Amino acid sequence: MTISTTVIGSRHAGTSVLFSILDVLASVGRDWEMLHGLPMQVPMFDVSLRTADGAPYWDVNGRKITPDAVLTEAPEPDLVIVPDLHFDPNAGLPEDLRPFAGWLGAAHERGAIVTSVCSGAVLLCAAGLLDGEEATTHWGFADMLDREFPEVKVCRDRILVPAGEGHRVVTAGGASAWADLMLYLIRRFASADEARRIAKIYLIDPHLDGQLTYASLTSGRQHDDQLIAQAQVWAAQHYDTPSPVATMAEQSGMTERGFHRRFKKVTGQAPGDYIQTLRIEEAKQILETTTSPIDEISAEVGYSEPSSFRSAFRKRVGISASAYRKKWQALAPLHA
Repeated sequence: MTISTTVIGSRHAGTSVLFSILDVLASVGRDWEMLHGLPMQVPMFDVSLRTADGAPYWDVNGRKITPDAVLTEAPEPDLVIVPDLHFDPNAGLPEDLRPFAGWLGAAHERGAIVTSVCSGAVLLCAAGLLDGEEATTHWGFADMLDREFPEVKVCRDRILVPAGEGHRVVTAGGASAWADLMLYLIRRFASADEARRIAKIYLIDPHLDGQLTYASLTSGRQHDDQLIAQAQVWAAQHYDTPSPVATMAEQSGMTERGFHRRFKKVTGQAPGDYIQTLRIEEAKQILETTTSPIDEISAEVGYSEPSSFRSAFRKRVGISASAYRKKWQALAPLHA
């Protein structure tokens, strides 16, 4: 059985993810066999890049892309993949992407499995395919989903989330999670053996730790509340001091309870959580760039007890501080 697969192209789509998806699915049943002198198999995925009008377009990276067909051309897809989309999450979904949402909803209604990579999940949400369901997206777009699609349960730490009846909607986290989605789809439609072969050919290593280890914890929402903005500026410089929340409230001229309520309404975080976020983000930077002992880093960012720091770090980052340092050592500065 050949799976008719549509990958959606648009000027907002990234170049690398789009063509990586096309390349990997086209290689199923072909490249492993070629490398081992075996007969090639009937293609499992009949993949085409399609757009709203089928005309060539310039993508977000300035590359001229020529699609294979128009979305509405036959055959109707069994599988749809929305790649990563590049736009400002604080500005909302671009108008030229909205028509895709209607097409996605109709394709799903006809029986297609609809999937997304990274910020492509926004289109699935706009199509209503994730109402009442769990979903994941790039950590930079999680707040947008929370804000504009409150009926969707956003799983910020997950890399892959199958949802709905028959798991006919699947979302993948950050941009590199395209690989996790491909292995999932190959395993689902072909076999686990085929998925392993593709992983070996492309040197794909599934993101078993989730995406918290990659997230910038301070990517919070934009606002124009000057009083809270001043408190945030102060916090960025004094998060390591004792009782910073009480000091911020005092400087604001508000009661601590009133300040707490206003701060959370504006930023989406309680002041205490915000301070913890700043401390952990600074700790991440120190772990990435120095060899300082972890207990010293704990004290440097404002924790009086190393055990409290270790617990807070694991809760927010998903792995221990020592594991985080080991993970990012490969990108430490090169020395001549």
